[in-house]
Amino acid sequence: MNDKVIVITGASMGIGAELAREVTRRGAKGVVLAARNEAELAKLAIELGANALAVPTDVTRRADLERLRDRTLERFGQLDVLVNNAGRGISRMVSELTDADLDDMVTINIKSVLYGIQAVLPHMKQRGHGQIMTVSSGLSRFPFAAQRSAYSAAKAAVNLLMGSLRMELRAAFPNIHCTTVMPGVVATEFGSNALHGGMDSRKLPGAQPVEEVAVVMADAIEKPVAEIYSRPQMRELAAKYFAAEDVGAIEGAPPFFTSPPPR
Repeated sequence: MNDKVIVITGASMGIGAELAREVTRRGAKGVVLAARNEAELAKLAIELGANALAVPTDVTRRADLERLRDRTLERFGQLDVLVNNAGRGISRMVSELTDADLDDMVTINIKSVLYGIQAVLPHMKQRGHGQIMTVSSGLSRFPFAAQRSAYSAAKAAVNLLMGSLRMELRAAFPNIHCTTVMPGVVATEFGSNALHGGMDSRKLPGAQPVEEVAVVMADAIEKPVAEIYSRPQMRELAAKYFAAEDVGAIEGAPPFFTSPPPR
């Protein structure tokens, strides 16, 4: 870790902020913090010390991702890992979705990833190595939360975007690693920050401590893998879902479906 400069989007809170702390503890050469909240970024940079750089960034703007790359190279002379962590959820069923809802989910959760990839890839190709890590979701694998409909769909698209990038780079650039991370419910502000509001994820039963997710991600930076779940139970559930002859049968049973309480 001590030879790596790591750029993290969505770094002002939640998973991004905790990952920044974790890689700093492990001795990262540089940690670049990107998010829209300039004040929170500055506070975190002070907390992390001299090897941290705060770059206010709106990931929905391609030019901001390019400026983030340039600021990183100006300060550290290299960019080893990009963590596409910024994203946003939604609380609407499919029947309720509007055009604006879909546009928002695509821009924040898909386009931002593409902008980040395309900003850093030329530098990584020139050096012949690097890592692009993107935070997806366990909800990209199965419809566990129907109210997250457009978010889940966007994250499913991200999975295939990352998989396609791995295939594109495999022959000519085998040392540029592409890692997709799939957390479950994490104890962060994600739920309450969702478009149209929602429950605070920190209050949900079984929510995974954000520190655990940061450790999983930091491990995957030290030893890159193609895909990783933040909890093994998520991988097991995904395997059961996709192995089913009829996924409808899986969706009709717990933990996907539970009978409404008696009136």
